[in-house]
Amino acid sequence: MNENALNANVGLKLRGLRLARNIKQTDAAKDLGVSPAYLNLIEKGKRVMPFPLLWKALRYFDQDPEQFMSTLGEGRVDEALAKLLDEPLLKSLDIDPESLQSLSAEPKLAGTVAALFNLYKNTRTQLENVLAQLNAEERARTQSMPGSSAGPGLRFDYSPFDEVSDFLQTHHNYFPELEEQAEALRRDFKLGRLINSPELIPLLEERFGYRVRFESAASGSSVVRRFDTEAQELILSPDLTEQPLKFQIAASIGLLVLDREKLVERIVGAMRTRHAETQRLIKVNLANYFAGALMLPYGDFFKEVERTRYDVELLSNLFGTTYETVAHRLCNLSDPKRKGLPFHFLRSDIAGNISKRYSGTGIKFATGGGSCGKWAVHLAFLNPSQLTRQYSMMPDGTSYFCFAKVQLQPIEGSIVRGTAYSIGLGTHAENAKYLAYGLPTTDLRKDAVPSGISCRFCERTDCNQRAAASYRFAFSFDEYTKKDCFFSPLLVHEAGRGGEHRGGNGHGNGHGEHREQPRTDSLDKSARRRNKGEEH
Repeated sequence: MNENALNANVGLKLRGLRLARNIKQTDAAKDLGVSPAYLNLIEKGKRVMPFPLLWKALRYFDQDPEQFMSTLGEGRVDEALAKLLDEPLLKSLDIDPESLQSLSAEPKLAGTVAALFNLYKNTRTQLENVLAQLNAEERARTQSMPGSSAGPGLRFDYSPFDEVSDFLQTHHNYFPELEEQAEALRRDFKLGRLINSPELIPLLEERFGYRVRFESAASGSSVVRRFDTEAQELILSPDLTEQPLKFQIAASIGLLVLDREKLVERIVGAMRTRHAETQRLIKVNLANYFAGALMLPYGDFFKEVERTRYDVELLSNLFGTTYETVAHRLCNLSDPKRKGLPFHFLRSDIAGNISKRYSGTGIKFATGGGSCGKWAVHLAFLNPSQLTRQYSMMPDGTSYFCFAKVQLQPIEGSIVRGTAYSIGLGTHAENAKYLAYGLPTTDLRKDAVPSGISCRFCERTDCNQRAAASYRFAFSFDEYTKKDCFFSPLLVHEAGRGGEHRGGNGHGNGHGEHREQPRTDSLDKSARRRNKGEEH
């Protein structure tokens, strides 16, 4: 039973219970604490019935929950179970054929399980939507608070990945303990600049007692690396090519070093995490960091970075690693004695989803998903065979030089089956002159691309790429006036006939420039406070 069919079935049966008891829809809605219109939509199967409301309705109609749920699953039990077991969320339960057969023998139980799971999915979707809305409102509230001391708010969408990103930035993405361990292994095994996988396999066997075995994963599985601690084996996919293969071996060595030396405990210390998964994610990040340090030793790498002027493609060829690995490593150069340029790092797919990010420049990333469509990391997909370079200027005047390169990894000759990522790096605009990829400029304000963090928090009043209205302004529009982008707020002087009787005041932007205020009230209370001060 799909979700639409489930909603229709629930609504129909609730309507039948109400009519059987001669209860008017308005009376039932009042007793259940919902509007008559909402109850009407539920009965027509056009709205999802949340769990709490369903349970309340069943008590209200004096209906046995088990009996009600079992009738929702009436039909072909085998078909309902088959569809249920295809759900990705339930595949992890690894239900064996015997359990499935046992469940199929109980039609009412099977129907109840299927109905409950579908209702759970509906409720989970509603919860995610509510959390997203609460998070947006919280961010808008904190950003509108006057002064710079406003806290970050509750961060309803603060995920384990956000927590790990904050951890890395707190440490400036530099861990000298891992650098020392990687350098010691390189000395002990006399590793040169170019490391290959046959050199790393003996290191794994001699130092840690693990042997390497290549074995294809089970059908339908995408696992490429797995530890068998009982057999002391590292099992790797035979489909791994040389560069990802040696990185996986190096990261595996990193995991064993972290365990043996108890480095995670020493590095994390007394840090308290909000999520249970954060500690393991930190460990994965530290193991990957170790892999980078092993393949790209700090001293030699830093020397070549300065000589090549941060030429990422050339560095990847010199050290026999991927473009992404070098880009990551450039963000690790925070040794006070050999400090590299600060970079922010982004990895984006063609849909604009950012799967990796690190801010070494102080740039703020949107936490709720989505980013500025004017960024080089997104524009790189327009010319995937070339390096995309640009200056970018934020609404507050902060400017960056950014460059990005698309990395394609097809499977069976198909990019759709494989992966396509854009790897973006950025530094402060004044550092562009130190880069091999730097662009000349005599007028940064003219050459820089106006950009922001994300549409929802961008203060720009004119952007032809806007995908949503900004929380910075109370969204409204004038039917008599059309900007090149519907979501750009109208300024006072831009309003047509519909804005003749709507007043508004200009105010400064805090950076020495005069900017007109949109005809709606800005949510920036601190700006309004400054405006009042100027008037007096």
